[in-house]
Amino acid sequence: MQDRCRTWVWIAGISLVAGVLATGGLRAAAQTPADNDTPPQNPTGQSAVMQKRPPNPLTQDSDPVPSPDPQNAIPGQTPVLGQAQAQGDEITKENGRFTLRANAFEVRLDASVFDSSDHEVDSLPESAFKIYEDGTLQKIVGFRHEDLPISLGILIDSSGSMYDKRPSVDAAALNLVKLSNPKDEAFVVDFNSEPYIDQDFTSSIAKLQQGLAYMKAGGGTALYDAVIASADYLSKNAKQTKQVLLIVTDGDDNSSNASLEEAIQRVQALDGPSIYCIGLLFGGDLNHKDSKHSREVLTQLSDETGGQAYFPKSLKEVDGIAQQVAQDIRSQYMIEYHSTKPMSVPGYRTIHVEASEKGYHGLRVRTKAGYFPKLGGQGTGAGSN
Repeated sequence: MQDRCRTWVWIAGISLVAGVLATGGLRAAAQTPADNDTPPQNPTGQSAVMQKRPPNPLTQDSDPVPSPDPQNAIPGQTPVLGQAQAQGDEITKENGRFTLRANAFEVRLDASVFDSSDHEVDSLPESAFKIYEDGTLQKIVGFRHEDLPISLGILIDSSGSMYDKRPSVDAAALNLVKLSNPKDEAFVVDFNSEPYIDQDFTSSIAKLQQGLAYMKAGGGTALYDAVIASADYLSKNAKQTKQVLLIVTDGDDNSSNASLEEAIQRVQALDGPSIYCIGLLFGGDLNHKDSKHSREVLTQLSDETGGQAYFPKSLKEVDGIAQQVAQDIRSQYMIEYHSTKPMSVPGYRTIHVEASEKGYHGLRVRTKAGYFPKLGGQGTGAGSN
């Protein structure tokens, strides 16, 4: 492998609790330039090196809300205060007539459906689904069931314990990409004590293979930091609305500045990707307590974001699991609904989806558990699951 110089580059920063600065991000590790040769930018739009962002508690929904003050009214129109405006809607008076502009926005879900035998069900009509947000039934306004392209982040644990596992893991990751939609784009991250980006977004198998080859095993495991940085990177740079992270790791997080809760909340605040995890928890690398905790962590990451966690018993099973992930992503339902709750109402919103259809029993829908409304009320991308 040719010598390389790893340069620190901030990518969308890592938001941490108060008192903890964002000191990680993804570090550029590949000599191969991105397909568009455009350097990654931080959320302020500046190409930054070693730039720090102020702390932003992830336990709070801090998206700013447009003020209802009179100075924000449309010129020539008289705002009318009342219950509708308090709910985030806007009432204006034009030529003696009142007009209500509903402050609604679309939420997009990607959903997988399984029957009582845990077999995937891919032939349901729109009428089979019911969506609830915070317990309130929502109206479906869009429904598609087709193989849509995705933006994929491949996150590979490169801590010292992964050294002997890497050939099998790399081969499985490449096979997943080969089995995916030809229009997919993917980037490669390795993480030990810090996350590095080894290949920017590309559809080239050769470039992805080269990015995987850059990794060198050693150091600790900063899983949570890698998740936050990669989700931020997707939010800033992905071309596809449907977004996925695939994580392959064999150990517990022992190096992150962020916590598991902060990582999950950051992904939810971004209406970010669904997360698929492959936990290589076999062998003697972990004691029983650590292995149990790692399983719980990877399961929670997947459950909260609409993905799936897998725990193979040996390296021989990893490639088959990667094929399952590719199949799952390509056979999902895309469902859109208009949220009945105004975008100006802050806070986390729970999502529950049900499916029922004649001839099927015990249908189970897997999608993300919820989301935070995005500023501006645009489609949330909540369907990256």
